[in-house]
Amino acid sequence: MSDSVEQAKASFERWNSAFNARDRDGMVAEMHFPHRRLSGANEFQVWPTADDFWASSGDNLTASLKAEGWDHTATTSVEAAQSGEDKVHLVINQSRRHANGTEYNGFPTLWMFTRIDGRWGVQFRSSFLSNAAQTSGHATN
Repeated sequence: MSDSVEQAKASFERWNSAFNARDRDGMVAEMHFPHRRLSGANEFQVWPTADDFWASSGDNLTASLKAEGWDHTATTSVEAAQSGEDKVHLVINQSRRHANGTEYNGFPTLWMFTRIDGRWGVQFRSSFLSNAAQTSGHATN
């Protein structure tokens, strides 16, 4: 496995741990901005800054996750689809789970990591997540 892939996977693991802890600083430390996401509903979302991201995915998302019975998100697989020196595409399978560990929403997602100024972070995500709590962002055409 290349160093770029290892670094991208490590960044993802830190982001996912922060997501599960609902740790804003931990999540944004593993992201690059502007940050883009193609939602399960095929809508582009853009967050120009970390503050914009948290405004749409902070306390409101946490409340929505709890309302659907979410306890944590487990990663069932992570594979590099493509990689280069400064960019890695990871194909990830995620599993939203209840406190007892049962899955209630599994979905594939593609994350694109870039190395900017020597730091790896996710800059683009495309998800097949549906019928669940999701972030919202600035819609773009």
